[in-house]
Amino acid sequence: MSNFGKGCHLHLIDGSAFIFRAYHALPPLTRKSDGLPIGAVSGFCNMLQKYVEGNTGPDAPTHVAVIFDKGSHTFRNDMYDLYKANREAMPEDLRPQMPLTREATRAFNIACKELEGYEADDIIATLAIQAREAGGRVTIVSSDKDLMQLVGDGVEMLDAMKNKRIDRDGVFEKFGVGPERVVDVQALAGDSVDNVPGAPGIGIKTAALLINEFGDLETLLDRAEEIKQPKRRQTLIDKRAQIELSKRLVQLDENTPLDFTLDDLEVQDPEPDTLLGFLAEMEFRTLTKRIADKLGAEAPVIADAPAPVADVAEAEDIPFDASKYECVRDAGALQKWIDQAYERGWVAVDTETTGLNEMIADLVGISLCIEAGEACYIPLIHRQSATDDLFGSDALAEGQMPIEQALTLIKPMLEDPSILKIGQNMKYDAKIFARYGVDVAPIDDTMLMSYAMHGGEHGHGMDTLSERYLNHTPIPIKPLLGSGKSAITFDKVPIDEATAYAAEDADITLRLWKLFKPQLHQVQVTTVYETLERPLVPVLAEMEMHGIKVDRDVLSRMSNAFAQKMAGLEAEIHELAGESFNVGSPAQLGEILFDKMSLEGGKKGKTGKYSTGADILEDLATEHELPRRVLDWRQLSKLKSTYTDALQTHINPDTGRVHTSYSITGANTGRLASTDPNLQNIPVRTEEGRRIREAFIAEPGNVLVSLDYSQIELRILAHIADIPALKQAFTDGLDIHAMTASEMFEVPLDEMTPDIRRQAKAINFGVIYGISGFGLARNLRIPRAEAQGFIDRYFERFPGIRTYMDDTVAFAKENGYVQTLFGRKIHTPEINAKGPHAGFSRRAAINAPIQGTAADVIRRAMVRMPDAIHGLPAKMLLQVHDELLFEVSEDAVEPLIDAARDVMEGASDPAVKLDVKLSVDAGQGANWAEAH
Repeated sequence: MSNFGKGCHLHLIDGSAFIFRAYHALPPLTRKSDGLPIGAVSGFCNMLQKYVEGNTGPDAPTHVAVIFDKGSHTFRNDMYDLYKANREAMPEDLRPQMPLTREATRAFNIACKELEGYEADDIIATLAIQAREAGGRVTIVSSDKDLMQLVGDGVEMLDAMKNKRIDRDGVFEKFGVGPERVVDVQALAGDSVDNVPGAPGIGIKTAALLINEFGDLETLLDRAEEIKQPKRRQTLIDKRAQIELSKRLVQLDENTPLDFTLDDLEVQDPEPDTLLGFLAEMEFRTLTKRIADKLGAEAPVIADAPAPVADVAEAEDIPFDASKYECVRDAGALQKWIDQAYERGWVAVDTETTGLNEMIADLVGISLCIEAGEACYIPLIHRQSATDDLFGSDALAEGQMPIEQALTLIKPMLEDPSILKIGQNMKYDAKIFARYGVDVAPIDDTMLMSYAMHGGEHGHGMDTLSERYLNHTPIPIKPLLGSGKSAITFDKVPIDEATAYAAEDADITLRLWKLFKPQLHQVQVTTVYETLERPLVPVLAEMEMHGIKVDRDVLSRMSNAFAQKMAGLEAEIHELAGESFNVGSPAQLGEILFDKMSLEGGKKGKTGKYSTGADILEDLATEHELPRRVLDWRQLSKLKSTYTDALQTHINPDTGRVHTSYSITGANTGRLASTDPNLQNIPVRTEEGRRIREAFIAEPGNVLVSLDYSQIELRILAHIADIPALKQAFTDGLDIHAMTASEMFEVPLDEMTPDIRRQAKAINFGVIYGISGFGLARNLRIPRAEAQGFIDRYFERFPGIRTYMDDTVAFAKENGYVQTLFGRKIHTPEINAKGPHAGFSRRAAINAPIQGTAADVIRRAMVRMPDAIHGLPAKMLLQVHDELLFEVSEDAVEPLIDAARDVMEGASDPAVKLDVKLSVDAGQGANWAEAH
């Protein structure tokens, strides 16, 4: 008789999900002793360990198993030979790791189950039903939608990656039906990943509506003649056999013949020798030591253990221990740390401040780290707490160094060229120190190292990097500062708590640096980091601190003008609609467009309201005037709220200038991202958008000078794709858009109209971004068939572009990344994705080498610019995509243009010799609009 019953809790872990998550989460890792790929095994073991550690207490499982797929052929392939036929082959370096994940599961003393001819989901379904019928609870550790048909009556799912539980409500949110009808919806919608055919033209939402209306799939198919929509009705009638087959394919087998029982899955403690022996065999030093400590056992010695670079998940053996961090309260203690930095030649540095705006935040404290596990915090202006402070909230807490004394002591070390200063997002700290008269140099930046190696794979913030590469979750900031109205600034945090938090940041930074620094060479991105990333930090810091002058009065007048024009557009919209309504209300607009005017394309969301997003309106705008006017109104509304109103709040009261901040890691391709405020997204295609630039002005006696690369991405495309016609056009100095229009539309150049040239320009740039006929139709507000015809003719005229696209996608699929001409690797983790996201991933891969190369070119120009304009009364102020904006004395305009143009046009040499010469346009004026 089985011991499994009421009170028992069974956990069923989807092994494949763990493996593929682990495989894609880490870069390729190999065992040092023999070169065996172990990246997925390393991630899998770490995930299992975190699972074990996180499932203790009263809700812990009493029974657990990891369920795997065994082989690729199952009974479903006998049913339908094309089942899963379009799945990509398993990566070669993952194949030898699959049996090792089974060994890892058994080493953790967790039941490991698989069955020939059946999928893991079938085993999970059978066990879940058995456990439920025996009176126990079941948690399925997976986010696989196919398993959602099992949820309910004591069975739930847990998405371990998001730590999110999925119950009946979660299933309804996903499918629009309860768990018992999931298979009916899947049978209709099909599944492109598993190649389940379903009913053509019917997606999840439509399938859910039909099932909810008719009750179940069988009733729906029996009463298909009642469907009002002709095409849908005929599909259900003609494809009935295919739909019924699809249901059999997606229905899980709850009676899989198992050769074990629930009792065999009882939770067991791991055998220390077995588990530690396996981990040692894999050469996982850190995980071996950590688990040995938890088991109270001695960690085995790993012969010829890999250096830190051999296993990205294992950077340091030394545990994090906040009790060992020092709070530096006097000059003698600080001097000891400074002496250590001189002795070692490096120091990790981090600052704590009262806010995130470097231009106004106060320096609260400084943390230093020389060796892993050894860090300190120097508190400077912490305030007394409300309970201790009898004289007001500005009184300083005791036991701190005067800020002037601390900076006087530390300044020489931070400025000494013989000591490397290591930081995470060092630009922020450099700007803080600069405001206190300290010029930090030279620097290394772990955030930028990660970006150079792993751009496109994941984020590069400290918490992400620490958890991913050090297996350590940093102390969170939110509990220290609070949230909402009760939130405090860091100077109000008690010094002992601040020490643990701040010193740990410096400790993490040093460990990441020790891990990443040698890897730069290993993954062949040292040149990218050393020439494009690291030297850009001081350049951007200086630009951001200088800022650009903005005329508040001009912005105010524009806001008023936009408000008046919006009122005029509202009147037009109301006239077209035949009634007044709130144009800013999506619900009211939807009723006008789809109920009253009966325009096609109306789709209701979960709230029952029509969707009226920009994509919907752009589509409708090709057919009707009202949505065009609404788009114009929305654009003005955005210009007013985002720019003419909001920019006024960003003017620094001390400088009278706006100080944007550039994120070096903000885009996968290497493009900089401007924030707080974003000055890169000011629209320039409309007259109103261009007018906003009139508010950006030069100081008296100065002018603004704009230097802008001319069609740099098309020039790079001509080089990379080797397109003779485009190369020759650039060499001859032709108007490339007019030339394209003439070629495609057979219009002589002397008869070219602005509208035809505009269409050609949209196609030129659209093709680079992999635009579809649907997208081009929206951009040009023309019928889709006409837009697709333009694109087809373009590829016929320039066949090299299609070859480039196909070759780039093939390279990305084979290697997992694409490269710029300068060697920047842009990872493409979703290039093999199926379904709706596949098109986006493909377009991103095609565009990345072009846009990334353009970004690298302007980065190189920016890095070289300070030396080129040294001695001139000029400052570089802004970088906006392909443009650099300068402020210069009126009598030095021409020398600046000559110097800057030489740098920009030669920015690719000598690293890359382009077949097409770069060209830079220059302009000048009292404001940005005139200069551009």
